[in-house]
Amino acid sequence: MNANTSRQNPAEGDESAQLLSRTARDLPAGRHQFHRERLMAQIHDMQQEERATTAAPAKARRLRLPRPAITLPAMAAALAGAVVAGVSMSGGGGVRDGGVATGPALTTRIGATTTKGVPQLLDQISLAAADGSHPAVKPGQYVYIESKTADSYLKTVGDRTTVAGHELHRRQVWESPDGTEGWLIDPAVNDSSEGETLSLPDEQGNTPEAFLNNPSYDYLSKLTTDPDALLAKIYKETEGHGNSPDQEAFTTIGDLLGESYPPAQLYPALFRTAAKIPGVVVVQDAVDAVGRHGVAVARLDETSGRREEWIFDQKTHVFLGERTVQVRQNTGQEALLKPGTVISTTAILNRAVVDTMKQTPSQTG
Repeated sequence: MNANTSRQNPAEGDESAQLLSRTARDLPAGRHQFHRERLMAQIHDMQQEERATTAAPAKARRLRLPRPAITLPAMAAALAGAVVAGVSMSGGGGVRDGGVATGPALTTRIGATTTKGVPQLLDQISLAAADGSHPAVKPGQYVYIESKTADSYLKTVGDRTTVAGHELHRRQVWESPDGTEGWLIDPAVNDSSEGETLSLPDEQGNTPEAFLNNPSYDYLSKLTTDPDALLAKIYKETEGHGNSPDQEAFTTIGDLLGESYPPAQLYPALFRTAAKIPGVVVVQDAVDAVGRHGVAVARLDETSGRREEWIFDQKTHVFLGERTVQVRQNTGQEALLKPGTVISTTAILNRAVVDTMKQTPSQTG
């Protein structure tokens, strides 16, 4: 459950999107996610205000910003100074870029896919999700998520563009169930080892409401658990975004599996919902950010040539993490990202409910 970074390129001529791309090009990936979440929430509030002041009866469509790895020069995961099983790397340690060392891009063998057994696998994953321990989050408590993540990006210095990456690093997030209080420790986002607040109101005094693409635990607890109704809601609220409706739906569910905490009833329903999306495949062997092998539920974005993979333990079907892999050659500057490049990679190490901000499960009594 960590920041996820993939989406469609902005339409040519969209000056605001181009400005965002130029501005964020040299930002660490974690900072991309931080600003993306803030800006998405602000856009959502602006839409709500506009709806309230106009006579138009139609419901304002909630906007979601394109994910930086495609909107911005693409990011391929890098694990500087380490060798992960099943993953090849070149080079050693790198220079510091923000709070994280940089190094070469991470590459992997592109795993074969099959459509055989997709419904059965997702059903097994759903059953495992329903059987697992999943305590509710009470007022005054916090969702704690700890992960290891790595990424890379196209870095331009002068007239030369190269693929640079941030090494594997630890990320910790705390969030209250209503989403108004939170804390983030991520060296790719903030240089301070103490981290920074995510609490609302934000710097502009706004307290954005939670919505599908920027949810709180309380918001998720009110979502339908009927797969058909949930998928219809996802299609409706993400209409016009991403490279295709089906890919956007798959990615949206992946985001909810990532850095959020779906309530006990919703969690298994997400997998039953994913089974209804066309184009979903199985990758028999995929590797998360810390080298754990598992089976992946995946979908190829035909436009970008990138495959999003949700990785699960082969036996227990517990969610391990996710990654995005370039599987087809791209054009333009993104041709620098060769097939086999890992665009982003994440491993979930701990997800728990704690009683105080900045508390970890090992500190609970």
